[in-house]
Amino acid sequence: MRLPNARHQSHGWRIREIAPDFRLEDVWALPVQGGAEDFATLIQVMASLDPANGASRATRMLFRLRLRLGRWFGWDDAAGRKLPIPGNTEMTLSARLPEDLRNTATDIDFSSTSFIPLYETDDEWAAEISNRTVHAVLHLAWIDKGGGRFRGQMGVYVKPRGRLGGVYMALIAPFRHLVVYPALMRQIKQAWNIRMAQRRPD
Repeated sequence: MRLPNARHQSHGWRIREIAPDFRLEDVWALPVQGGAEDFATLIQVMASLDPANGASRATRMLFRLRLRLGRWFGWDDAAGRKLPIPGNTEMTLSARLPEDLRNTATDIDFSSTSFIPLYETDDEWAAEISNRTVHAVLHLAWIDKGGGRFRGQMGVYVKPRGRLGGVYMALIAPFRHLVVYPALMRQIKQAWNIRMAQRRPD
């Protein structure tokens, strides 16, 4: 379920210190619940996902189109991944991490995705991605609902690269909200339920 940005911004997440110049583009309540110790499982689930090859045919088509356009226009080439953050000289948000957050997100392999982990705490995790259209951050949070129960939440922070990035984000917004993210939520729910079932005693 998509949430108002204010729901995510009302918490004192560390990402606000690290990326205050990034815009919070989307917030989604994730279809996962568990105890305080289950946040690590959520991160593992996210690392295992492959939205480009999920069950949704429409999503697969959109990812293939995006990949094709990226190849044609060079949006995702190696040079694009090494561009500085828009409006800054820093190449990566890891340069902004305070000492207590450095080297905290190295235990889960995200090499199968384009995201590079930044940091992890007991209730939040962040990773960044850079190309010729945007520099963006995927932020996961573990929301305390009381009674020892927690729910996953996802925020996406973005800094577009000039006019191209702004136009790109505006054009893909309907597809993100109506196709890509709903399909991703279903994929997350399925993967989460499988993980939880594996942990239950026979």
